[in-house]
Amino acid sequence: MTSSKTALSGNQKRKMKSAARLYAVQALFQMEQSGQTSDQVIAEFLEHRFGATYEGDEMLDGDIGLFRLSVADAVNHQARIDQMTDRALVAKWPIARIDPTLRALFRAAGAELTNSNTPPKVVIVEYVEIARAFFPEGKEPKFVNAVLDHMAREARPEAF
Repeated sequence: MTSSKTALSGNQKRKMKSAARLYAVQALFQMEQSGQTSDQVIAEFLEHRFGATYEGDEMLDGDIGLFRLSVADAVNHQARIDQMTDRALVAKWPIARIDPTLRALFRAAGAELTNSNTPPKVVIVEYVEIARAFFPEGKEPKFVNAVLDHMAREARPEAF
């Protein structure tokens, strides 16, 4: 992991925040699938994923603070975030019926939209990029964009 004493460029900080968001989505997905607690998953990610090397490819260090906060807020405010997501989805497709990866993505994004000062448009762009990473050939990124736009307008109407 990057030493806190090392000065980071703005671009490096942005990449670390992007990586933290991706890891948060993966951690929330893993929690749902495995039944692990947020503390267990956070510890596992910090120990084994941040800066790890897999098959010769080094994983990015993530912004640890943003990662921890995203996962914790998604868990602690899950009911509120899920209700907000449901209002953004069509009535026949409540959050319980959507793909678990998308569910994790909406929870992580919802946590950031409701509990941070990050501009909503930045949150939307970041999570649409994550959707593209998971669904490169599908329509999911457009779907994510529409749902997150609705959620952002509800959570932070003053930003629009």
